[in-house]
Amino acid sequence: MSDNRSMEAMRMQNEEQVIATTADGEGVEILLVEDNPSYVELTLRALREIAKDSVRVDIAGDGERALAMLLSPTVHRLPRLVILDLKLPKLGGLEVLRQLRANAATRYLPVVMLTSSRVPSDVAESYRLGANSFVVRPMNFPTYLRVLGDIINYWLVTNEQPPGGAAQ
Repeated sequence: MSDNRSMEAMRMQNEEQVIATTADGEGVEILLVEDNPSYVELTLRALREIAKDSVRVDIAGDGERALAMLLSPTVHRLPRLVILDLKLPKLGGLEVLRQLRANAATRYLPVVMLTSSRVPSDVAESYRLGANSFVVRPMNFPTYLRVLGDIINYWLVTNEQPPGGAAQ
């Protein structure tokens, strides 16, 4: 029985990633920087419910990968939004944010910190380094769905980005 559940979970995860992500990063609207597979799966599931597969997502599992995806000379188009976790392997979220704000191409790229931290110094440092928002990740799915929906609606629908994308 548990083998059937494992196979079904793997199938669903693969299906979600095929639907919600792009292979080459072209036309990606959101870069999700998250190392916890459970939170990645939860976020992809929520995005499917919110956007009905219309939002293209790419995933970076650590800070170094995120910077490579965003600062590479071969990047043709930046995502419209980065959702960044604070605690990441290889390079933490605050250092990723610091490097994004130090680079002219990503200086104005919207970055939402989505994390489980409620530590006041994490919040203060995120804003000091240029985060556009700091959101504590809700622990139940209905609330997470609402919060993520608010984030997506604001940054991808309501907000006007600088002409020519994030680079100014």
